[in-house]
Amino acid sequence: MANEVSKIYNDIAELLNIARAKAYHSVNSIMVETYWKIGQRIVEEEQGGSSRAEYGTKLIENLSKYLTDTFGKGFSEANLKNMRQFYITYPEFDRQCLANLSWSNIARILRIDNSSERDYYLKEASSQNWSYRQLERNIKSGYYHRLLSTQVQNDTEKCLPMIIDTNEFIKDPYVLEFLDLPENIEGKESVLETALINNLQKFLLELGKGFSFVARQFRISTETDHFYADLVFYNYILKCFVVIDLKTTKLTHADIGQMDMYVRMFDELKRGADDNPTLGIILCTDKSETMVKYSVLKESQQIFASKYKTVLPTEEELADMISKENIKLLTIEE
Repeated sequence: MANEVSKIYNDIAELLNIARAKAYHSVNSIMVETYWKIGQRIVEEEQGGSSRAEYGTKLIENLSKYLTDTFGKGFSEANLKNMRQFYITYPEFDRQCLANLSWSNIARILRIDNSSERDYYLKEASSQNWSYRQLERNIKSGYYHRLLSTQVQNDTEKCLPMIIDTNEFIKDPYVLEFLDLPENIEGKESVLETALINNLQKFLLELGKGFSFVARQFRISTETDHFYADLVFYNYILKCFVVIDLKTTKLTHADIGQMDMYVRMFDELKRGADDNPTLGIILCTDKSETMVKYSVLKESQQIFASKYKTVLPTEEELADMISKENIKLLTIEE
């Protein structure tokens, strides 16, 4: 009897939680669209819709006072300027994407100058349900630029057509600041591995969409030998195993050869009939571009070497990353 009563309580509580979540989402969608309409109305008032208004600042200042007196908090001059920028940036309201985001996420994305970067975060934050904290962390860690860096490298090398499109799944570098480890952990692969396992949820978010954890020290056995892959994941979007090898030193030829062997063994011994080819990612502290150029990494569609950092990149490092992307893109266009 007690179990039946407990089940009734849990069932009703679940119904209420679902209803509240739906109500919150509905209210949020209505408010986001309303803020877009407020921005539209402000822009229309400013010189017949022009984004440049001589008296726009005064309009927003007075409107802020009126709305705050009438409705309370939430209508500061800064927030009204965000609403105006919201409409200017997205003159067509996409309900499927925009209404799915919180206003705090939208306001944060609007502060990004680069339109391609802005649209990327808008799309991913909406489809992956990123919280504000997650969005802020990804922007600060240069998530978009780290993905773009890998895409530019692939395009520059003129590789064979990809068996599967990894452009949105492989980053360089990976940022692991959540591990709270020093920058120099040379010779302590087990420490790095344990820290990643202890922070698995955050590591999965850093890896990106579609990743699920399979095992650590995954054993692959042949007739005569046993081998152990550091970390193994499965990506349900790419539909393939992803083997990760951890190195606390600079990339070596031996590291590449070992990963090549792991990938081949997984393809032969573990890959399912409907799976795509296995991917291998070597996480290292540094790598030589010469070694990458003259090794199997150059044309491999399955093996990648990415650096990792245990601290967030500085503004100077992000700027340097963007500069290198632009140079590579110009090279491709030429």
